[in-house]
Amino acid sequence: MIVYLDASALIKRYVAETGSVEVGDLIGKAEAVGTALLSRAEVSAALAKAVRMKFVARDAAAAALKAFTADWDHLIRLQLTEALAARAASLAWEHGLRGYHAVHLASALLWHDTLGEQIVVATFDRQLWQGSRDAGLAAWPGA
Repeated sequence: MIVYLDASALIKRYVAETGSVEVGDLIGKAEAVGTALLSRAEVSAALAKAVRMKFVARDAAAAALKAFTADWDHLIRLQLTEALAARAASLAWEHGLRGYHAVHLASALLWHDTLGEQIVVATFDRQLWQGSRDAGLAAWPGA
């Protein structure tokens, strides 16, 4: 199984919250795990926001960020190119997605097109989840 993680799924690997165990299990079963390059900024921003909102202690968030940074090189990182941005723009319009979610969907579709294999898109965003299904990809978690 090839798994694409958006930031909403990826962060659950580093912060214990609803869905964290399931994301860990999914990653453990995957042959390959990838994400868009922009996830690096998104995960860091999500951790910083969690600290600002006092959901996570600063020390715990710093440790999570350190673990994420250490794992970063082990992820397949899909690059943002002009062609990918153009595809994301079309997907944003077609599926009513926010910008970063459209980039995630375009990245997962590019990976699918490149490999010619099914990609499982792991996301906890309902719009991206539905857009992934509508675009012919497997969306996780299940309906």
